[in-house]
Parts: sequence; structure tokens; C-alpha cells
Amino acid sequence: MFSTNDTESKRHAVVVGAGPVGCLAALMLAKRGWEVSLYEGRPDPRIPSSRAANKQRSINLAISHRGITAIHAIDGSMAERFMQTAIPMKGRMIHHLNNKMDSQLYDRDGQCINSIDRGLLNEYFVDQVVASGNIRVFFQHKVLTVDFDSKKMIFENMITGGNTTASFDFCVGADGSYSVVRRQIMRVVRMDYQQEYIKHEYIELKMPARKDQEGHSDFALDPNHLHIWPRKSYMLIALPNKDFTFTCTLFAPSEELDRLDNQDVFSNWFKSNFPDALQAIGEKNLTNDFTHNPRSPLICTKSNPYHYKDRAILLGDAAHSMVPFYGQGLNCGLEDVRILDVLFSQESVTSTVSKRMADREDERLHRALTRYSQERHQDLLAINELAMANYVEMRHLVTTPIYLARKALDNWLYKLSSPQYRPLSYLNALLSTKLYDENEPKGWLPLYTLVTFRPDVSYDTVRRTVAKQSAILTGVGYFGAATLIGVAGVWMSFATRSRYR
Repeated sequence: MFSTNDTESKRHAVVVGAGPVGCLAALMLAKRGWEVSLYEGRPDPRIPSSRAANKQRSINLAISHRGITAIHAIDGSMAERFMQTAIPMKGRMIHHLNNKMDSQLYDRDGQCINSIDRGLLNEYFVDQVVASGNIRVFFQHKVLTVDFDSKKMIFENMITGGNTTASFDFCVGADGSYSVVRRQIMRVVRMDYQQEYIKHEYIELKMPARKDQEGHSDFALDPNHLHIWPRKSYMLIALPNKDFTFTCTLFAPSEELDRLDNQDVFSNWFKSNFPDALQAIGEKNLTNDFTHNPRSPLICTKSNPYHYKDRAILLGDAAHSMVPFYGQGLNCGLEDVRILDVLFSQESVTSTVSKRMADREDERLHRALTRYSQERHQDLLAINELAMANYVEMRHLVTTPIYLARKALDNWLYKLSSPQYRPLSYLNALLSTKLYDENEPKGWLPLYTLVTFRPDVSYDTVRRTVAKQSAILTGVGYFGAATLIGVAGVWMSFATRSRYR
């Protein structure tokens, strides 16, 4: 820390994890005047060797309104520049086994989610951090231990092999699902923690660009859709990239992938389940990716609380890993930063401290972190559950008649009730200073719209709202069935009497 005058000093925050969430947290604290150090165990993602490693295991990210409003709350111009690197996707394109395709739009107002390569996103955020004047970045520094009471942490310098000690006033753990900071907090906090590996794993595949009639690169599929090949217990998805390729991800039960133990077996299995995808990917590319790209697990974690006194907070996957099937992992993590930023403002947390108060607990910071744990927990449980439920929808339900009928009814009620459309510009302005809209959402709103395009509605409110709407639809279904049975009974009675007259 360095002195700003005789009585006050600037406080130092250490952020562990230089992914998008950690970078946005560092930018938020720096904007508030904190002196920030950002530590990352991996090498700089912008160097060529890191780029090659990232391409082997990375599900493309779908950033939607929650993530965009969070970035905008910290830096509006950064959010606008960021959107220029993304590709809008207006709906799902369902690929059936008979090669037929169905487009299912996400929203009646034409709102889109946005595809972006994870590696490019990481590079973008790191560039913003490096350009900041009061953030120091340390790559290849692995956390070994944290002493929250003495406010010191020890890192292993992966380049030199030596250890370094860093002092801090506030620590942000944004170091992912296997967070070291979380494990250190669990030594001093009675934290409820749950970890679950689901039975499915994923393998990344690449769909190359095709050549048009003039020899120019072009997309092999419609780039403005998220493509899904639902096959009940497994599925393939494809998201577009700026270089005209698609990042494809195969999700399947571990036991199914165990059975595909060589290239020929895998190629034949893939051909029988995803024939049009194989044609676009190419058999040589497919077998190469299958051979060289790893199988990766899918993990869910839940924890509570997320903070320790006025010393530390967990954000992003370090606090709440979730399966990727709602595309909300990144969006939720970025929203964590926005929520924390608003709480800092509401509790008047400052970046300086007087020398006589330096060793005392910061009551305002403690209140902000306590409120974060209390007010965020139910939201994080809600989105974790919704993400798991959406996997069943994506890999199977999207092709069933009952799902399609219910979706049509959902959209009809949405149109009939005419809830107010809230453009992204309005949401950006609202959520720069508020946690959420203080009023409950009005009208009938589909689940996907609430989760993806209404960041002014908390995840827990989404869950409660949709539960009420589902109860109404169930009641309508029972009433309709009873009516049909009654009508059928009357008709049968009439037919019987007519027969014996």
C-alpha cells in the first residue's frame, strides 16, 4: 500500500483467478480506487502455447443479458466493444435424425444470446486488466496457503520455483471449480459445501469453415442459431465462431463414451447418430479430435456462506459451479461481480482506510459481504437447479409433441398478457445502481425469457414465478382433460342410446 496523505492509505485487494469473473472483479475494484493484484496459476492466455491448450477443452460460451449488463455496470464502453466480438444467435436449430431441421426462436421480440470463443473472451478481459493503471497481474503464480487473520497469502512462482508472500486487505477467490481460496476459507468458516459429478462427460470437436462457390470461407451451418442434435441420453451442440468455424461439443454418459474405445467404433457411432454433422465436420477431422481432445467431466458445486468477515469473498465457479446447459455459468459469475459492486455502493465501502483503523474490522465491508451471502444464496441454488433441468430439455424434450405444445401455449399466453418489453439499454441503466427491479415481473413470461433476457429479475424470483405459471398450466391441463372425458362420456351415452332405439 502507499500513503495518500498523513492519515489515510489506499487498500490492497488480491484477486485470485484471471478468468472473465476474476478480471471483471479486478476491474470493478480498481474503478473504485483499490490497489489490485491479480494472480493466475496458468500462463498468460495471450501467448501461443496457451491458445493451443485452450482449444483442446473449451465449451463455447453463450453470453446473454445478465452477463452484458454486468460488464456494462463496470465499464459501459468495454461492454460495447465486447459485443463486437460476439455472434448473435436468435434461437435453437434442432437437427433430427432424418436430417430435418426445426428452428425454435428464443424470444418473440427477437432478442438473442451471443456466441463467443472462451479463449478469445479470456484474452479480451486480460487485455482490459493489463491496460488498467492500478492492477498488477502475475501469471503462473499458484496459491499455496492463505492466512486471513494476518491478511497474507503465499504463492508458488511456477517460473522460478520459489515462493512469494502477498499482503492484502481484501481477497477475492475467483479461481474456479477446484478453488484453492475456497478450501482455505473452509478452514476458518463453517461452510456447507456440496460437490457432484454428473454421469455425463463432454468432448470438444471442431466443424471447419466451408468454401463457397468463389472459394471464400463461409459457415457450414446457419451462424445465427445454436445448433442441437438431441438424442435422448446424449446430444451434440454447435456454436459459431468469428472465423466461420463452429465449436461442437458432444455430451454423453461416461459409460457410453467408455464403449467407444477406438476410432472406428466412435466414427460409426457418430455417423449413425449425427450424419449431417459428420458431413460438415469431416471424418478425418472427427477422428483427429476424438483422438487428441480429452474427455472432460461436468461438476456441480454448492457452498454457503461465500465470505469470511471483511476479508474474503468467493465469486463465479469458486462459489457455484453449474452444468453448462443453460449457458448461465459465465453470465451468473459476471452477475456476481455486479451484485457485489452494487452492495459496495449501498454500504458505502471505500478504498481507503485511516491508519488508526487499519487493524480493525471494516464494518461496512463486512455488512456488504454478509448481505452478499444472504441475498445471493437462493439465487445460486435456483440457477443450479434450472441448469440441470435444461439438459433434459435440450437432449430430449425439445423434440417431443408435449413440449412443443406447451411451448406454443407458453408463447401464446406471453403474447396475450403483453408484458412490457425491456430493451437491453433500459436494463443496463437500471442495473448499474440496483440489485434487481424492486417489483415482481408482470404478465406471463416464459422461463427462458426470464432467465436469459430479464436480468432485472433474480434467479430465485424466476424459479418462483415459473412454479406459479406451471401450476396454472397443470390446472388448465387437468381441466382440459376432464372436459374431454366429460364430452366423450356424453357422446358415448348418446351413441349407445341411439343404437338401441
